[in-house]
Amino acid sequence: MRAKMARGIIFRLILLAAFSTAVAPASFSSGEAAEPPATDGLTIEEAVLRALENNRALRIQRFSPEIAATFYDQERAVFDPEVSADASLVRDRGRDRLGQETRIEGWRGEVGISDYLSTGTRLEAAVVGEKTGIAADPEQYSTRVGISATQALLRGRGSAVNLASLRQARLDQEFSEHELRGFAENLVAEVESAYWNYVLALRREDIVRQSLDLAERQLEDARQRIRVGQLAEIELAAAEAEVALRRESLINASSRVESFQVRLLRLVMPEKLAAAVREVEPLTRPLVPGIPPDPLEDHLAAALTFRSDLHQAELLVRRDELELVKTRNGLLPRMDVFITMGKTGYSDSFGGSVSDIAGEDYDLRGGLRFEYPVTSRAGRARDRRASLVLERREEALENLRDLARQDVELALIEVRRARQQVDATAITRRFQEEKLRSETAKFRVGKSTALLVATAQRDLLASQVAEVEAVINNLLARTNLYLLEGTLLERRGLTLGDRGGQLEP
Repeated sequence: MRAKMARGIIFRLILLAAFSTAVAPASFSSGEAAEPPATDGLTIEEAVLRALENNRALRIQRFSPEIAATFYDQERAVFDPEVSADASLVRDRGRDRLGQETRIEGWRGEVGISDYLSTGTRLEAAVVGEKTGIAADPEQYSTRVGISATQALLRGRGSAVNLASLRQARLDQEFSEHELRGFAENLVAEVESAYWNYVLALRREDIVRQSLDLAERQLEDARQRIRVGQLAEIELAAAEAEVALRRESLINASSRVESFQVRLLRLVMPEKLAAAVREVEPLTRPLVPGIPPDPLEDHLAAALTFRSDLHQAELLVRRDELELVKTRNGLLPRMDVFITMGKTGYSDSFGGSVSDIAGEDYDLRGGLRFEYPVTSRAGRARDRRASLVLERREEALENLRDLARQDVELALIEVRRARQQVDATAITRRFQEEKLRSETAKFRVGKSTALLVATAQRDLLASQVAEVEAVINNLLARTNLYLLEGTLLERRGLTLGDRGGQLEP
């Protein structure tokens, strides 16, 4: 009867040590304490949102789109109109060749506005007022209203070249936005990896702790059986060695828990790193997703559409195309045509000079400016360099697309492998349970040894850990697949906001 009761107790302890991810909740004890410290419950969704809100590296990265926008405004300011004004006083006293005293007094003021158009046209309009006075002569006032236009005929002509820098600044802004998106995707993947690794570390610690409890019970049982003469004393060494190994494993498992907790806190709640109590309890259970992955063609199409690094490479190609436009423009000679028209009024008073502008007098000037370097060696070198850089960017883009296809296909293979491993490890764990039950039963009747029982226990422990790792690896493989195809944010219900690249759920 006592042997039957002992076998029943051992059987219940073995069942207690078994682990099933399909039904086990994700709450664990981290030690034996009379008053456990307060813990923060955290789901995987909350971890991601807190990271997007609190992560310091992401806060730094969010400045990039705003900084890039200032360069766009700076280039756009080239086409903003400019208002100018200047005023000057003149007072000159001297003597002429005959020794007569001369004196010139007056002032001059000018107000103008100018604008540069994307067609390569510069427009200017100005109003000039002037007063001159010479000793012994009456004061004279003049007022002139004039406009002028200068049009580039070769170098600098057309919006294609004049808007190139502005368009490059806009591409740089888009580049920084995709850079932020890529950073956010990697952060989300890192948070999910840290979260599930923390869950795995807790599960491993829990399994090892239960295994240690079982080994200690078996050691005590072996001692009792040795005392009553049912077991040889030599069998005690194997039981004691097994307990020592379990304690070593528990120390390592507890250390891994602390390490992964620190990594998770840095990503999600960095302020907790300096707190005295910082226990985090993961609330999301590691369950295998019931929805199978999409066909390979869909994942490849998504990668070519959504991946941030591909968008960045495409933007660099477009930017280099604009740079080539600028260097080709630099090879052209400068030839500008200009025209200036104005009317001037003269009088002995300022008001009279303004009224005199309506007269028939006017001035008109026009001309052509030409400029061309003798060798243009520097311009040809810049153009050649821009052409080579563009070719290199295009080749790099195609290479990156090939790598994206490879990454997605390998990630999909890993997802399928990890899913198959979940079922395989579950079967292995059930067989190891049966093996330990059988070995324990044979040990009770003297047909096995404590060493064989300990080996069966270690095999069961390894299978339990492998089963947990298979589920976690399946979740991490899915995250990696979505990261490599560039849809991780969308699949997590996150979007990039319009203001400063703000991430919004």
